[in-house]
Amino acid sequence: MTKKSTLDNFEEYDNPVLYDQENEVYKEDVKFIDKWASKTEGLIIDLACGTGRATIPLASKGYNLIGVDLHKGMLNEAKRKTSNLDLQIEWIEQDCSKLDLNVKSNLIYCVGNSFQHFLTNEAQDGLLFSVNKHLETGGTFIFGTRFPNTEELLQPSSEEYWKTYIDSETQNKVDVYTISQYDSINQVQHNTTIRKFINNDEEVVDEVRTNISLRYVFPKEMERILFGNGFEIVSVYKDWNETPISDDSYQMVYVCKKIR
Repeated sequence: MTKKSTLDNFEEYDNPVLYDQENEVYKEDVKFIDKWASKTEGLIIDLACGTGRATIPLASKGYNLIGVDLHKGMLNEAKRKTSNLDLQIEWIEQDCSKLDLNVKSNLIYCVGNSFQHFLTNEAQDGLLFSVNKHLETGGTFIFGTRFPNTEELLQPSSEEYWKTYIDSETQNKVDVYTISQYDSINQVQHNTTIRKFINNDEEVVDEVRTNISLRYVFPKEMERILFGNGFEIVSVYKDWNETPISDDSYQMVYVCKKIR
């Protein structure tokens, strides 16, 4: 399969309003970040901030944030949502693996499994170098990524039902299916998401397919790349409720400290 770069792996985000509909229910990571933000002084940086799902509620608590994303459409939606709000947020369009913000922070975070969008070793190192560059020594970097368990990686390559939700605009049902293929050599899973829009008569009135590729990192591999980029792992959890990581995990949540 053709390798995807950060710039062409955006289909899943081309409809920011739909993205919000499907993801705004997730709050656990925001609560977790808030606990650390309450112990942090100064500016906070949200990397791969998207439409501001985490940025906006944290700024609403009085924190001063910079939200960074490469996707113009997602940032425009974030700006629209905050245009009439008195919040301390600066939205910046930049590649998170090549940050140049001219500021330093004591807390940088990256949620929504966005770490998986950095598909190569070089891209991962670029992200971590950028974080290190913008983090004060002793500062905290928090991020989450999916745990590469067998069930996660060996999903069927046929169409598989994922979930159903109600479209907030039409009140119609949306059935979501996925097709996955894991590239073991590059540790990248290629996913197709299929959304079937269903009217009140249970008829499929529209179908939308999007593609996304996601990199998986194993725990020992993560230890090596974090230490190599100047970080110490303070804690690693299986969820945002601080549950210790285990073999049956679906996610890895890292709290790291810049040590050099």
